[in-house]
Amino acid sequence: MGQPAERESGERDSGRAAQPELPPGQRLQRGWPVTHYGPVPKFRPERWEFRVFGATADNEKRCWTHEEFAALPYTTVLADLHCVTKFSMLGAEWGGIPARTILQIAPPAPAVTHVMVWAEYGFSSNLRLADFASARTIFATHKDGELLTAEHGFPLRLVVPHLYAWKGPKWVRGVEYMTADRRGFWEERGYHNVGDPWREQRYSYQEEPGDGPEL
Repeated sequence: MGQPAERESGERDSGRAAQPELPPGQRLQRGWPVTHYGPVPKFRPERWEFRVFGATADNEKRCWTHEEFAALPYTTVLADLHCVTKFSMLGAEWGGIPARTILQIAPPAPAVTHVMVWAEYGFSSNLRLADFASARTIFATHKDGELLTAEHGFPLRLVVPHLYAWKGPKWVRGVEYMTADRRGFWEERGYHNVGDPWREQRYSYQEEPGDGPEL
């Protein structure tokens, strides 16, 4: 098991001890509320697979069974989670498989600029390739040493600590490599295409030229 990375959050020097700094408009949350759209899917390990497809370097699709995916190198990341509903959970330890591992095993074609992360029921969220490739982006199976519960995304959720939490879907089933940006589920329904909490990029009306494709 890898060593946890330093927590990704701003810190303010109080003269005594560093105090966590929240993104604009966020409040500190004790505990972890359950937030999602739609029902909780039933996990069937014999039917579960993780796919990487789209503009891969060799033009081939790559698939893992649940057992194969769980056998990939495990690491931990100590990072915050910022929900667009305005709560922030600080200092959680996320355990799982780094997104960079997937990029190494199933590399994208040179022209790839974005990915679409696909989850159960056809849910999707788009990310810039650089955000997906961050050292802190992780396909989480555990939080604070415990397996994720079904309500929180078991068996697999993506955590992208430097973006709002909707950019990290629960119940992930695959990644599509894309050579152009395309909006995901919430991005098509009025959420900001980038979703940086430190810039308070919550809604599409806040977008500037270059932030995303036309709605």
